[in-house]
Amino acid sequence: MAAAHRDSIHALGSRFYPPPVVEAWSAAVTPEIYASAMQAGEAFFIATGTIDGEAVVLGFASHRPDDDEDGASVYVRGSAARRGLGSALLRRAEAHARAHDAASIAVQASLAGVAFYRANGFEEVGRGEARLMTGASMECVFMRKRLPPRA
Repeated sequence: MAAAHRDSIHALGSRFYPPPVVEAWSAAVTPEIYASAMQAGEAFFIATGTIDGEAVVLGFASHRPDDDEDGASVYVRGSAARRGLGSALLRRAEAHARAHDAASIAVQASLAGVAFYRANGFEEVGRGEARLMTGASMECVFMRKRLPPRA
């Protein structure tokens, strides 16, 4: 997952952010961050495939339950972007959120992800800075999507 996460940041994020931001963003991406997130209740949905004959993680989405506001995220390798994979993964995270009675989900969208989230029904609710795990910050767009109730 970490390799797919870093690939996404470098391949897609570098179109919107200068190299120092991309480096700070990807610097803290290690396998341990996912284990920690899972222990805190975050659910991950992973897509695998092959690149040059090697089995790899192509992308992932997550849903983080929270009493205040549930969160989500999606990261897809640059080579797998714009093929519907991210949207399919996001639908899994949204279904998980609905199953846990979330009325909406929020994202801190990178500038690279704004169009993706907008195309998937999210609305902008503000702009600001996201604090990176390295302590640096980067420009982001706060977005939210209301979810239909469970059937």
